[in-house]
Amino acid sequence: MTDTTVDLPRRRVWRGQLLQILSSRVGGAGVLILVVFTLVALAAPLIAPYDPLLVHRMPDNSVAQLLPPSSRFWLGTTYYGRDVLSQLIYGSRVAMIVGIVSAFFITAIGTNVGLISGYFGGWVDTILMRITDVVFGIPFLPFAVVLVALLRPSLSNIILTISCLLWRTTARVIRAQVLSLRERPFIKAAKVAGAGSLRIMYVHILPNVLPMSSLYVALGIGWAVLAEASLSFLGFGDPNMLSWGEILYQAYLTGSFRSSWWVVVPPGICIALLVASAFMIGREAEIIVNPRLRNL
Repeated sequence: MTDTTVDLPRRRVWRGQLLQILSSRVGGAGVLILVVFTLVALAAPLIAPYDPLLVHRMPDNSVAQLLPPSSRFWLGTTYYGRDVLSQLIYGSRVAMIVGIVSAFFITAIGTNVGLISGYFGGWVDTILMRITDVVFGIPFLPFAVVLVALLRPSLSNIILTISCLLWRTTARVIRAQVLSLRERPFIKAAKVAGAGSLRIMYVHILPNVLPMSSLYVALGIGWAVLAEASLSFLGFGDPNMLSWGEILYQAYLTGSFRSSWWVVVPPGICIALLVASAFMIGREAEIIVNPRLRNL
């Protein structure tokens, strides 16, 4: 009975924050774009006009190479005679998988490191923050290229690479909040009542830092999508899955980007829209956490 009464205010807070994001123009637009891409990714086999790897041919049996947008191919064809629109639709699957899964791991790792470091302090804080400093000093793209090349290019290894490095900012911010929260009277009262460290961290402190963590979930999606597109463009994407970065990589590899705008502009717009939607949602989440930003 007690758990239900404790959870109800938290549910109302989360519902109120979601409504606040949806009610703003920027946040609402960001959520709408994210929902559209999610639905497209889920319904890809139903809405894609062709198999994305199917090589289309002309009546004379030649490859339908670099055909401009038309009623048959709405966004034209690639150098290899494949439908660009179908590739874009299937590419949204990789973007959403990498974005959402990586954002979850980035936030989970960063939040836990920040919680433990800020709550215990002392040598624990020193060790964890020095590790964070080292991670901050590692350039992402060279590290990602080396790691993916060593482990072999695959979607799981790309997610692992992104998660290994991009948690650092989340950890620093959460630690700063925990350092303040651990001195509050309700934390001291919990200690006096005999609550253990784990209970204090995850029952009393964590709910108070979750709004900030949710901000980094949104930002993490944007970071992850950009990172995956960069790796795929460099030729380190999953060879068994089609992504927007892979489409750009193939356009660069064949030189078709010089003469055929339709093989580079649509995937570029998709990447930009998805990343922008994540940062738009993140901006509104940041305003919820720090209302003073609303006047800036």
